[in-house]
Amino acid sequence: MIYREAKTTDIPQIQIVRHTVKENTLSNPALVTDADCEDFITQRGKGWVCEIDGEIVGFSIVDLKENNIWALFLRPEFEGKGIGKELHRLMMDWYFSKTKETVWLGTAPNTKAEKFYELQGWKNAGMVNKGEVKFEMSYADWVK
Repeated sequence: MIYREAKTTDIPQIQIVRHTVKENTLSNPALVTDADCEDFITQRGKGWVCEIDGEIVGFSIVDLKENNIWALFLRPEFEGKGIGKELHRLMMDWYFSKTKETVWLGTAPNTKAEKFYELQGWKNAGMVNKGEVKFEMSYADWVK
């Protein structure tokens, strides 16, 4: 199991992971383009991947411009193995090394993702977008 920063050459495999998830699925997969992924991992923020036997099984991407977690996804068969926690830690440590601004994310209610973020210490901040739960994490809460 290898954790490393995402590269633009990882985008095809990142897209495969994104399209295999069972929760927080995209209503229209064409809405998240390869160009979007490239922008987020090279210009707006940074991304990380977990690779097993040369195959990407999970990834995380944080957006410094909007102080937002843009993505944290795993292939379903790799859930519950600590991969999400490690991708989350890498992303959050890097984010707070660059800024002390509170970071936020949105996720569908009543999902494994919602429970995951609660367990990682995120605070419920109401609703956002089209009925998603909005979570926030402050620098002070992260470094506890």
